[in-house]
Amino acid sequence: MSKTIFITGTSSGIGKSTVQYFAQKGWNVAATMRSPDKGKDLAELSNVNVYQLDVTDENSIDQAVTKAIQDFGKIDVVLNNAGYGLIGPFELATKEQVQREFQTNLFGAMNVMRAFLPHFKQNKDGLIINLTSVGGLITMPYTSLYHSTKFALEGFSESLAYELEQFGIRIKIVEPGAVYTNFATSSIDMATSDSVKDYDADLQKLQEAFTKLMNPETNPLGGGSTPEMVAETIYTAATDGSEQMRYLSGKDAEQMIAAKKEHGDAGFHKMMMQMLLGQEA
Repeated sequence: MSKTIFITGTSSGIGKSTVQYFAQKGWNVAATMRSPDKGKDLAELSNVNVYQLDVTDENSIDQAVTKAIQDFGKIDVVLNNAGYGLIGPFELATKEQVQREFQTNLFGAMNVMRAFLPHFKQNKDGLIINLTSVGGLITMPYTSLYHSTKFALEGFSESLAYELEQFGIRIKIVEPGAVYTNFATSSIDMATSDSVKDYDADLQKLQEAFTKLMNPETNPLGGGSTPEMVAETIYTAATDGSEQMRYLSGKDAEQMIAAKKEHGDAGFHKMMMQMLLGQEA
């Protein structure tokens, strides 16, 4: 009997590639997105159902979860993929921007997990995979709010694993580095101000550095990942049967973690200041 995975944020990028990858491997896939019209090509796959789901809307979550369980009978894996980046100085971020970032990246994932717990407990089985980022383990300048959601999801996942183990429910985390998708355009919100210019020079340098990071030919850390590569990592996490919790994806992610371990907090801080802002800290 084919297994089934439920995935959020599947209209493009990593989410869409993961739907296609699992479907090719013979899995049933519940592909969810805010606008199902964007998933018509996925709905044409024989083992994929597309559902409307907005992770910031609890009713939307409950309806999609209920319908997917009705359609497939049993959900084996849940992948929390939906998310976006809020970039810019914390000082300039509005209250609404901060709330939306946490509502999407953290509380949305929490609410999807909560919605599936009765189903997983009834089956005495289930796997939750949370897509965070290498940015849930290390930080870069001017991304404090994005990092805070990813650090929080990392800690939440690790702690939640203790209390769910007794029900046969496991939690894993996949942490990509730079992924060559439209993240830098359609999945970014900027905190800016026309009246505060203190940060403009840094933000210009940061934009130039991120452009290099998001290009496989100019990435200074040995290259990031394609969405297909991340999908393959997610599939490994879903199927390897191991007790491993964290899965890095991308040479750049591996290099950043190694650099943090080697140089410590202060040394890593200096490396980021030099690499992304051209400054000696």
